[in-house]
Amino acid sequence: MYLEKLKEIFKEVYINEPMKNHTSFRTGGPADVYVKADRAENIIKAIEMLKKENVEYTIIGNGSNLLVSDRGICGAVIEIGSMMNNISVEGEKIYAEAGALLSSLAAAAAENCLTGLEFASGIPGSVGGAVVMNAGAYDGEIKDAIDYADVIDNEGNILRLTKDELGLSYRHSVIDEKKMIVIGAGFRLKEGDGRAIKEKMADFAARRREKQPLNYPSAGSTFKRPEGHFAGKLIEDAGLKGKTIGGAQVSQKHAGFIINTGDATTEDILELMDCCAETVYNKFGVRLEPEVRFIGRK
Repeated sequence: MYLEKLKEIFKEVYINEPMKNHTSFRTGGPADVYVKADRAENIIKAIEMLKKENVEYTIIGNGSNLLVSDRGICGAVIEIGSMMNNISVEGEKIYAEAGALLSSLAAAAAENCLTGLEFASGIPGSVGGAVVMNAGAYDGEIKDAIDYADVIDNEGNILRLTKDELGLSYRHSVIDEKKMIVIGAGFRLKEGDGRAIKEKMADFAARRREKQPLNYPSAGSTFKRPEGHFAGKLIEDAGLKGKTIGGAQVSQKHAGFIINTGDATTEDILELMDCCAETVYNKFGVRLEPEVRFIGRK
């Protein structure tokens, strides 16, 4: 039985674990089995075993960009999070394990008077997910600061991919294309003025509080930015600000955010996303593409 084998590999293994406890949207049914990864070798060992047992598996970070099916997730979910979150600083270089939060990475850079990651201070994701989707905000993206990423390929090998090999572009990387797993990343920064760095981070935080609905569960920007447009403005101009389906709502504060007002299901959120995409296309001829990723049983 694969469950017993997973218990031999990982210290923390949970059965029928509610995914709403592991996503920033606070929705999602149970994962058949949920484990917390503690090191790369155990991830490789587990995946090799699961493949032999013909068991589906899903890799997640801290769930800040995920919509999980209300029917849950089949097979095993492997979380790369709090047990793989070490950050080390050496001169102008920082190495972070994939489970480290971007906010922690940015804080470590600031504490060491290193500039280049201020933009990441308010992004709720983990380093692994941020590298996969080249996360960005305000004046920066991961590709501006990253030096390399350590990944597990489909054959179970650990590879180090350089910045160029990562093929980073807007919300995209070759890691996503090739279904690799990020286990850590190295960043090359520059010395800066510690006070100025912290002031910039505080300014970004204030702007977020002013413009974004941070007091409600969400996954940040729901849609990618269409070329030549802003998703939030298109949705607002389509008259959808405040539009509600079930417990899901287009935020009154920022139409680029769909929020969980308290009792939303994933189905509510998906229906509202479809409504926004269809209305915007019918009115403006612009196709909105989801920035959030849907996983789990259809």
